[in-house]
Parts: sequence; structure tokens; C-alpha cells
Amino acid sequence: MKRFLTGTALLACIATGAHAENIGVSMALFDDNFLTVLRNGMQDYAKGMDGVSLQIEDAQNDVGKQLNQIQNFVASGVDAIIVNPVDTDATVAMSQAAAEAGIPLVYVNRQPVNLEQLPEKQAFVGSDERESGTLQAKEICRLLKEQGKGGGAKAVVMMGELSNQAARMRTQDVHDVLATPECSFIKIVDEQTANWMRTQGADLMTNWLSAGVQFDAVFSNNDEMAIGAIQAMKTAGISMDDVVVGGIDATADALAAMQAGDLDVTVFQNAAGQGHGAVDAALKLARGEPVEHKIYVPFELVTPANLADYLSK
Repeated sequence: MKRFLTGTALLACIATGAHAENIGVSMALFDDNFLTVLRNGMQDYAKGMDGVSLQIEDAQNDVGKQLNQIQNFVASGVDAIIVNPVDTDATVAMSQAAAEAGIPLVYVNRQPVNLEQLPEKQAFVGSDERESGTLQAKEICRLLKEQGKGGGAKAVVMMGELSNQAARMRTQDVHDVLATPECSFIKIVDEQTANWMRTQGADLMTNWLSAGVQFDAVFSNNDEMAIGAIQAMKTAGISMDDVVVGGIDATADALAAMQAGDLDVTVFQNAAGQGHGAVDAALKLARGEPVEHKIYVPFELVTPANLADYLSK
């Protein structure tokens, strides 16, 4: 009997030491190419870890739904929460809900509005948006000069969701670059939102063309809108040799468009790397280990010259 009890106690100790860690993940939207890579990156990374599981929910671009998901994670007692925010201006309430429950929270990809005031046990993993639009805009500026348009060029800007910090920052990056002496020859003739969507990007470009808007370049806050713009221009019979088009994210579809000669510039945002970093940060915070409030994964410029390096990624 004593031997049985000792074995039982030993098994109990092993079970306690091997406590499974459950992370609740709320994604802004499943139906998004870039966010799908991010989500898959987290899932694949967690599958390679013993005792770590992810409970991933789709907020369907609904702020209220996302906040409810976070509250449900809190109620179920998850070890940590990862959030890809629907609206980066709504993160204060999310941070408060997690902090009051004492549950670590990590924002991923989309920078929270309260980044500088994040409570203890909270962090942001993403890329510095000051790099994204800047890399894109400088390369488009260089290409326009190379085409002999340094004496004056016109451009349009396709913005992401205006409630999103990345859209605002990427657009501001373009304005900042065009304010420099080197690129001041470029004039923005119109800028509107297409909400990150390919279909809306195509519709917006169709509207511009119907209205007779003239431009030499398209600055798009992401690849999806850029691809939509390309599709609309090609439908209208415009040669892609006559327009410089830039996106951001370096998605598989964007790289294919670049390979076809349609997209001139994109900026690689390491979605899988952000996913890995978010899971690592959540686990460290759950285990009481120190984590920086800001963890940045660098952006990288992608052009036809180095395209081959990214096709494998």
C-alpha cells in the first residue's frame, strides 16, 4: 500500500510540474491573407511545444465581439491572452480587463493606442510602422526619378482602415518622405481608404479612373489594395509599365504580382515571426519572466532585384 501511495504521489507531482499552458488568441479577422499567415505562424509554433495550446477566436472585425472574447478568456482562466486588435483605439478597455484579472496580455501586429501606458504583464509584438511606409515611399520616389519623372509626378494613396494605427502611420510615412527635398517633386492628387480589402481597392481605383484622375504612382498601405488597384487598371487597359505601384506586407499574392511585372515595390512584414514572438512573449509573461513592452520585428524592402530571396519565405 505504501508503495502504491508513493507512486500516486509521484505521478501527481509530475502532472503538476507538466501543467498545460492555454493561451487565448483573438484575431481581428480570419478572412485576411496577411492575418492568416500570422495566425498559422502562431499555431504551427505552438504545435512544436509540449503542453502549450492556443484557443483562437475570430472577432470578425467587430470591436464589441473582440472585447467579449477577451472577457470570456478571462472567465475561463487562460494563462495568457494574445490580441490582434480590430480597432487599435479600443485597446485601453482590453488592457484593463486583462490587468484586473491578473492575466498577461500581448498585442500582436497592430500597435495599441496605449502602447506607452501598457500595464505590467503586457507587451506589443509587431513591426515599427515608421519603417514600412518610409521604405515603400523612398523606393517609389527612386523609381519615378529613374523613369525620368523627377521634374514632377502625381500619385494617389490607398489607405487601410482609418481606425487602425498602421494605416495612419503608413500614410504619414508617405507624406513625410514626400516632404523631403529628394522626393518633393511628387504631388498627392487624392487619398482615400479601401479598408485593406482587394475588392475595395479595385472599386476605388475604378472610381478614380472614371473621374479622370491622372497619376504616375500608387502608394498602397497594403498589398491587397495594391493588387485590387492593379486589377482595375489592367481592366481599363492601362499598362503596368506606365505606373509605379507599391504595397506593404509581401504576401504570396503580392510576390506573384511582382513576378508577373505588375507590382513594383512591397515591404516584407514577417507575419510568422510576429506570431512566434507573440507566443514567446505570452509564455514568458505567464511564467513570470521579464519581457520588453515593445518587441519589434524589422521590415524589409522587396523589389524585383531581391524577389527570389522572398519567394521561398
